[in-house]
Amino acid sequence: MSGTDPRRQAQAAQARRVFSEALVRGVAAAGAALHEAGAQLLLQPAEHAVSVSRRDCVGLWQRRGVVWLSMLRDAVRSASTQGVPDHVTVSGSASLSLVDDDTIERQITASRLALAMMDKATWEFNDLRTRMLLLEGHEDLATNDLLRAQALARLVLDCWYASGLTRTEWQLFLTPLHEEMSHLLLEAYHETNDWLMQQGVLPEVDLRPYIRRTAGSRSTPAPVDASQDPAFAPTTLYARGMGALPDGLPPNGGMAALRDAQAPSAAAAGAAGAGPVKSAVRSSAEQVMAQLQRVLNRQVPGMAPPGSAPQGSTAQAQAQPVDPRGERAGPVTLTGRLHAAINHAQEMLRHRAQPQGMPAGAGSTGGTASVSPSTGASVREVPLPQQLEELKARNLAVKQVLKQAADTPAERATIEVVALLFQSILTEERIPATVRVWFARLQMPVLRVAISEPDFFATTDHPARRLIDRMGACVMGFNTSAGGDVSEAVEREIKRVVQVVEAYPDTGRRVFQTVLTEFEKFLAHYFEQENSASIKGVSLAQQVEQRETLAIQYTIELRKMLNQVPVQDGVRDFLFQTWADVLAVTAVRAGAQADVTKQMKRAAADLIWSATAKVSREERAEVIRRLPPLLKVLREGMGHAGLSAQKQDEQIRALNNSLAAAFTAKTATIPPDRLEELMSQLETLEAMLPDTAGGELDETLMRDLSTHESEDLEVVAEGGAPPSAAMLAWAQELQVGSWYMLDYRGRNEPVQLAWRGLRHHLILFVTSKGRGVLFQQSRLAAFLQAGLLLPAQDEALTVKATRNALAKLDADPERLLS
Repeated sequence: MSGTDPRRQAQAAQARRVFSEALVRGVAAAGAALHEAGAQLLLQPAEHAVSVSRRDCVGLWQRRGVVWLSMLRDAVRSASTQGVPDHVTVSGSASLSLVDDDTIERQITASRLALAMMDKATWEFNDLRTRMLLLEGHEDLATNDLLRAQALARLVLDCWYASGLTRTEWQLFLTPLHEEMSHLLLEAYHETNDWLMQQGVLPEVDLRPYIRRTAGSRSTPAPVDASQDPAFAPTTLYARGMGALPDGLPPNGGMAALRDAQAPSAAAAGAAGAGPVKSAVRSSAEQVMAQLQRVLNRQVPGMAPPGSAPQGSTAQAQAQPVDPRGERAGPVTLTGRLHAAINHAQEMLRHRAQPQGMPAGAGSTGGTASVSPSTGASVREVPLPQQLEELKARNLAVKQVLKQAADTPAERATIEVVALLFQSILTEERIPATVRVWFARLQMPVLRVAISEPDFFATTDHPARRLIDRMGACVMGFNTSAGGDVSEAVEREIKRVVQVVEAYPDTGRRVFQTVLTEFEKFLAHYFEQENSASIKGVSLAQQVEQRETLAIQYTIELRKMLNQVPVQDGVRDFLFQTWADVLAVTAVRAGAQADVTKQMKRAAADLIWSATAKVSREERAEVIRRLPPLLKVLREGMGHAGLSAQKQDEQIRALNNSLAAAFTAKTATIPPDRLEELMSQLETLEAMLPDTAGGELDETLMRDLSTHESEDLEVVAEGGAPPSAAMLAWAQELQVGSWYMLDYRGRNEPVQLAWRGLRHHLILFVTSKGRGVLFQQSRLAAFLQAGLLLPAQDEALTVKATRNALAKLDADPERLLS
């Protein structure tokens, strides 16, 4: 074995020293760049609080940065021979356990740094890894090997915290840190490769020794311990699911068919007590998946029966076909030969090193895949249309090679169906070419999942399908079909998602679920903070939601407080319908404990006292004396809430009538101690509000939102008939980032769903010019029902791809097994 050759072992040891010394030399340059970045940050204009925070962070960096650089140099020298310590990872078994937030944050931060470094250093790393495996005779680099970007990233972050620097400084220097560490690692890889080539070690890199896996060596990849893997930290892996569902329409029915068909089915479902009502959109998608199962089960019996159980269940094990050798060769594990072929195919799709594609007659591991920085540079210069044509040709060749490597009819059928799905996706012209290139790289990870998890063909809710649908919905908008460009931030995030999926090939659905959750979080942040067209609209919508929530809560508490208090009905109505909103507006703008908010609460207490029965002359005189300043405060409060002068006059006249009636009322007065209790309750009203952070507020309590309308935010307050249950279900399924055509106020224009409230009662769409259109959920369902809001996609991306695949299989059923 080559790994036992003393000469090669000595070369490997020297190469590691070259690598570590290159890192050590580069640390000083990285430190100088960070010092310069800190100086530039101090010169940037900012608000006083931000400026003070920057000054504190840069000051701490100037004091502790030298310590970090020294610790990092020492740690690199130590790790070059011993490996990077694993103490920053989470200990435990394969089942995830609770860990502290700081550990999780550190893992996520290290993973992002590693991805940033590998984004620039992939070519050099592949060459260096191949050479080191040849010299050392190993199958792959250890997970804690300093040559891996993940290991170096953990080292960099460990030293950062150990030196006294914190996460705040890391976030401030995030961009220059990523840039400098990426450059540092790239230069170290390059210098080590140059030294090895001078020593005659693989002057021309051939990736076959790395890609090839025999059945005896690694036929069944070892399961990844999620607790040891930063990408599967509990905060992301177990985050609450977003419930993403396809938002398409049946292509043969259109909007009219959908509106006509959904009402009877919804009524029947409700009458039969068959559980939650499904939208016609989801029902159509499920019918497509059911048809695919029937086709597969008819052509390849036992492959994917209806109702396939989740991975690892008894039902799934029974559904696995048995090969002629008597071994169960179903979808639970990949055979070694197929595993090696998929590895090779993924490398080809990732690097596009040979534009002519892999020869169709190649063996299970195919031909040589030569990768070098120069090759990568030349490929990137190829025009995108040509790249896509090369990808289509290469995918066809890859499919044939994988089928030759497959051992069972089930594997060959799975390879064919997945190939057809991606063939459809890569020919979808509404997906920009720059994004289709990244979608193509998902074919091999999806194939692994499809082979190992039969429910990929049984449900639209599989995370791999949902991820593709969500990313597709965001880039298949009306603006892109008209020649517009996808946001750079969105394209960058899609690229990151694909790279993460590729980095964890043997983790099945877990990596897809993880990046799906992260993509949802990215979209929320993107529309709130990065997308210039939606920032203002989302901010206004959030204020509306906060105001409406508080107003409802204030109304509920005021009703409880005045339940047994003898107050005129006109005053009660004013407090519940108008003043609760005034209190909410004031609390949102100024804060619950601000002086102006307390003034509005005292006005409510004075109004309650003034509206109770007054039996003595002194009490009546006191009411008359206190009335003018009280009315002045009431007018100011209503003005803050956006009521017009005319509406203010109407409210004041009604209050005057109620107060006059109190002078002649025969009801009992409020005892002084009860009045004191009411005033105390008003002052501490926020403490009594219910905690609705995770609960539901009845939408019937939502008020007329038209008063919230402004130049930048339109509030949809009319249009459409009362929606059916199925349309309400459809409205709940609409996802942030999806595109629609909205017909409203004489305009028919494309809009993008940019925000959903915490309780999904409010939904915001934005136009390309930045105007927001806010719906309540019931009104949104009414617009869907009336055809005034139409989706950009007739059906979700993977559903459409499945339908196209079924059409081709119907025309040529034999292609499944050929």
